[in-house]
Amino acid sequence: MTADDSFGRLDDDDYPAYTMGRAAEMLGTTQGFLRAIGEARLITPLRSEGGHRRYSRYQLRIAARARELVDQGTPIEAACRIVILEDQLEEAQRINAEYRRAAGSSGPPTAA
Repeated sequence: MTADDSFGRLDDDDYPAYTMGRAAEMLGTTQGFLRAIGEARLITPLRSEGGHRRYSRYQLRIAARARELVDQGTPIEAACRIVILEDQLEEAQRINAEYRRAAGSSGPPTAA
């Protein structure tokens, strides 16, 4: 890997750059919380060659949303399910918007 390849990853939201300790520190939570949301299958951290968990910025944003819900009193399993459903809804809305744009660009059918 060249230095240019490494720098390119700085902007990659999916690159697993953060250790569990650093991720917990950034989120203001415990490593146990990160393990719990992993067990609930909200996020699945990648593993380093040594077997250590590594988190991406995208995963940290998901974990932060779950933490907000837990801090508001939502049980962790429910918080994880809510975040999953929110993500699915956002994806469905994005797909619907694409379909609407595609349908709008083709214009109305013309009469023969």
